[in-house]
Amino acid sequence: MGLKPDHWIRRMALEHGMIEPFAENQVRDGVISYGVSSYGYDMRVADEFKIFTNVYSAVVDPKSFSPQSFVDFKGAVCIIPPNSFVLARSMEYFRIPRNVLTICVGKSTYARCGLIVNITPFEPSWEGFVTLEISNTTPLPAKIYANEGIAQVLFFEADEECEISYADKKGKYQGQTGVTPPRL
Repeated sequence: MGLKPDHWIRRMALEHGMIEPFAENQVRDGVISYGVSSYGYDMRVADEFKIFTNVYSAVVDPKSFSPQSFVDFKGAVCIIPPNSFVLARSMEYFRIPRNVLTICVGKSTYARCGLIVNITPFEPSWEGFVTLEISNTTPLPAKIYANEGIAQVLFFEADEECEISYADKKGKYQGQTGVTPPRL
């Protein structure tokens, strides 16, 4: 990276619009932290959720995904039922440079409550709001707080740009704007 990781993230966000909106420092007073951290960026979860339900006895099929698999919910707090799952989206819009790949991991505050956040890597030249997959592994209902930290994005910069980027492949999740279910 050349620069210290936190300085590199600030520069890329401020000069190149890599993360919008961007919290230049870590915010933690009374909230689950978000913003620039030592080696990454703690993104926030927006207030839009798709809560999986069995009300319609739908089968979850990645090749033929039914909207009857979930109910839409918008609010400051989302309750995930026991042993269930929600899709959500990041508050931040990301524009990943052609020579960068990211890996995301859930925040320890949620992990210690039995909530697992799964996010696939952001490939070079991908952009959009991130669709977050959040599992409640406990036998109890669990809360997710909108507009607060949910996961940490770690950035890996290559010495050279990749030959074929996500944008070049015309990836199916390029430019997604809302909570995006699986596409084939």
